[in-house]
Amino acid sequence: MVQLITIQDVIHMKQVLPAIRLSVVLMLICGVIYPLVTTGVAQLLFSNQANGSLITQGGKTIGSSLLAQEVKSPGLFQPRASNANYDGTASAGSNRAVASEAYIVEMKEKVAQLKQENPGLQQIPADLVTGSGSGLDPDLSPEAAKAQITRISQATGLGEQELAKIVEEHTQGRQLGIFGEPRVNVTALNQALTAELK
Repeated sequence: MVQLITIQDVIHMKQVLPAIRLSVVLMLICGVIYPLVTTGVAQLLFSNQANGSLITQGGKTIGSSLLAQEVKSPGLFQPRASNANYDGTASAGSNRAVASEAYIVEMKEKVAQLKQENPGLQQIPADLVTGSGSGLDPDLSPEAAKAQITRISQATGLGEQELAKIVEEHTQGRQLGIFGEPRVNVTALNQALTAELK
């Protein structure tokens, strides 16, 4: 038995075929062409950033300037505490209320430990005892970096003025002069300090 194509079938096909063509074209533009163009432009103009802002030393990748790294040596600058254990795949904050008893006890313990590690330290910058929201913030305030100078000087034999100069050289100002606060990248700072010790 022969089926006749109705006018409604023809109208329906006229709507479906353009929709399929449009979907294919949009998939090619949005799923292939656009990602290739943006990746190519990023690699061409901002290669270091596009590849993760990696830091290399002696031909070996030692980290990223965008992620804090755990530092245990008393002869190096310590980064902010990390609730993510410095794991780049596990960004996390503490999510504790600052008025909670557990948080207050933890801060007192951190302050006591910091004073023990840094003899003579009177003013304690908040970022030396608190973690960042991501747990991976690579930056410290210049005050937090300078607060560690006495300990590092005793551990390495470098003069405090020399260490203060290294901190000043690595202090970055506000972005565009108005956004954020002055900061020091701890990984870059420790890299400069290690080079100075050689």
